[in-house]
Amino acid sequence: MVFKNKVVIITGASSGIGAACAVVFAKSSAKLVLVGRNFDNLTKTANMCKKFGLHPFVLVADVNIEDDLKKIVDETVQHFGRIDVLVNNAGFTILKEIKDGVDAFDSVMRTNLRAPYLLTSLALPYLIKTKGNVVNISSILAYRPLATMTAYCMSKAALDMFTKCAAIEFGPHGVRVNSVNPGPVKTQIFKSAGLNEEAVEMFFSNMEQSAPLQKVAYGEDVAEVVLFLASDKASCVTGSCYQIDCGLSIKQT
Repeated sequence: MVFKNKVVIITGASSGIGAACAVVFAKSSAKLVLVGRNFDNLTKTANMCKKFGLHPFVLVADVNIEDDLKKIVDETVQHFGRIDVLVNNAGFTILKEIKDGVDAFDSVMRTNLRAPYLLTSLALPYLIKTKGNVVNISSILAYRPLATMTAYCMSKAALDMFTKCAAIEFGPHGVRVNSVNPGPVKTQIFKSAGLNEEAVEMFFSNMEQSAPLQKVAYGEDVAEVVLFLASDKASCVTGSCYQIDCGLSIKQT
């Protein structure tokens, strides 16, 4: 009952970490706004949440479109009357290097950085009213360079700095801002980036062998950290970047 009567917006809620976040917030009685581009997949997530007696507000929107970002905030307030938590989860990667040109950079930055920056600014007046908070989904690649994912690494490094700057700016208003920095998570992100099934399995197998805990995280593991940061149990936590990577970031290479 931690989030009873609290309104939580989750972008990229149609699959992966976003869908997992929706389920853990549903278990905690939150009023959910599920945002994504695919209505059918959003409906699947909503149906999982309904098992806990909730009826999430499903909102089809593209975070790359400014009018859609305004729609997310406006329709949430029209439907529920408030915003307590914003989870900026929508994001993707493209397996391109610098030599491949700037198109990948522009696409990744638009989704992974510009969208959460703008959506947070639009939601801020309502978050101030509720003394709410923001949780950004970042990555350990914010500080571990990977040449084949340069744009993605840059976007997450910038997102972490956005988290810290926003925490300073919003703190006097009682609004907290934090990020969660997962290592490899078993979602569809790498398949969406173009890797085939065999390559994805090999990647996760290598990561499991490399991690001190000899495993990788699942969406549910990340969602539990998001839930904690969004809750009153983390009332003194802001400007933090929480790693959940099974120890990969401390492993000597």
